[in-house]
Amino acid sequence: MLKLYFKSADILECGCDEAGRGCLAGPVVAAAVILKAGFQNELLNDSKQLTEKQRSTLRPLIEQNALAFSVCFIDNYTIDKINILNASFLAMENAVKDLSVKPELLLIDGNRFRTTLDIDYHCIVKGDAKMMSIAAASILAKTYRDEYMDSLSLQFPQYKWSKNKGYPTIEHRQAIKDFGITSHHRKTFALLPEATLF
Repeated sequence: MLKLYFKSADILECGCDEAGRGCLAGPVVAAAVILKAGFQNELLNDSKQLTEKQRSTLRPLIEQNALAFSVCFIDNYTIDKINILNASFLAMENAVKDLSVKPELLLIDGNRFRTTLDIDYHCIVKGDAKMMSIAAASILAKTYRDEYMDSLSLQFPQYKWSKNKGYPTIEHRQAIKDFGITSHHRKTFALLPEATLF
């Protein structure tokens, strides 16, 4: 059972999570969510444990029942420039900055975080399966990123991004071998196991 509050209902807590960190192409996307007091939803869980249909059902419910939410994209060029870990931190920080309400505590999915924000934070390993606000953030990050990769797939159908979302599947890597890379691929990643393309 996911918890609504990490510390207290009296503290404005914000869940933060990202999607697309392990992909070979596309942006990393982070979301920040402050849920309204008393929010409950039995279906809410880590986005990876849900079906696409369940995530699509939950997204508008989260957006309607959030005190505030924000989604931030960091493109593949920035990822290549500052590395994926720093890009993930930047995406979460920017998502928090864009919130209409300033939180008092950030709940970060994972075991580390760096930020220039003057807001307390707490890292929670597998937090998207423990805290409602982080689970909500994981769903928004995942659904917004998936939609973006679906739209890119219309321009680059040979990479099957509507299916693999840019992750390193056998099919995706075969397409890289056959067709080369696009402007959306992360050049600092090992796009092929032998990593001899570039």
